[in-house]
Amino acid sequence: MILVTGANGFVGEAVVRSLLAADVPVSAAVRQLESRIDIQGVSWHAVGSIDAQTNWVSALNGVQTVVHSAGRAHIMNEVAVDALAAYREVNVYGTLRLAEQAAIAGVKRLVFLSSVKVNGESTLMNQKFSEADNPAPEDAIGQSKLEAEQALLSYSLQTGMEVVIIRAPLVYGPGVKGNFASMIKAILSGLPLPLGGVNNQRSMVALDNLVSMVLLCADYKQTPQAANQVFMVADGEDVSVSTLLRKLAFAAKLPSRLFTVPVSLIRLGGQLLRKEAVIDRLLGNLQVDANKAQALLGWRPVRTMEEQLCKIFEARNSR
Repeated sequence: MILVTGANGFVGEAVVRSLLAADVPVSAAVRQLESRIDIQGVSWHAVGSIDAQTNWVSALNGVQTVVHSAGRAHIMNEVAVDALAAYREVNVYGTLRLAEQAAIAGVKRLVFLSSVKVNGESTLMNQKFSEADNPAPEDAIGQSKLEAEQALLSYSLQTGMEVVIIRAPLVYGPGVKGNFASMIKAILSGLPLPLGGVNNQRSMVALDNLVSMVLLCADYKQTPQAANQVFMVADGEDVSVSTLLRKLAFAAKLPSRLFTVPVSLIRLGGQLLRKEAVIDRLLGNLQVDANKAQALLGWRPVRTMEEQLCKIFEARNSR
């Protein structure tokens, strides 16, 4: 049996559904049972707040592998006085609490969904982040994920429970939120967009591709070589924002309506609107080298970007 934490989340739900499709028994942890998803054949468990006191025991009964996708992610309007402390409470102390109880329960492997933010926020053009880089997180999310990784690897040495860490860049697929959802909304609006001249390069990972990597790493019998390793994951097709918008428009069967404005003027507009961080993410480079996963595990993406984008609009149209 595999325990999936954050089982009602964007990635967690997709992992649960894929495991069930493969006839793998699933234990699913959520904060409250009221937030569980109507999926048949799942053993649901409410664990309450995720922190150093969380009781995972009931959810871990009979579990051999844990996929830990729950965590404190990006919050648009942060209200915590000490953001890093708030992220640590969930992402570090909550994760270590899970690891401790998992080891006691006899779990063989814990797969931790980390973030490329551990490496940093941007790369130079045609330079890629890899697992061998010295970590350089620039925000509370990245720092808390790094600390969680370090704690898990250290705890693995103490207990023998295997740990696999997966660092993902932006994940996209049906139900995606955040900036990617904003781009979809912009395409659907039909408004002209001044991004036709943006030629940056960004790595992303389709939800189906990330899930395939998670399931591969969750199978400790099939992938013994993954034990206590860190892996980057990406589609292997880096795109500029302008290219991504054109691909989105094609998948939506709409014109892209892009026009070109100098990048310097776009950045100036971001400064005037106090949206510098958003503009940096939109225009900057962030590239990932996923060769280690391919070389060591034989992992390959199962979806092209075009296929995953089409699935996004198919899901929207079926609602």
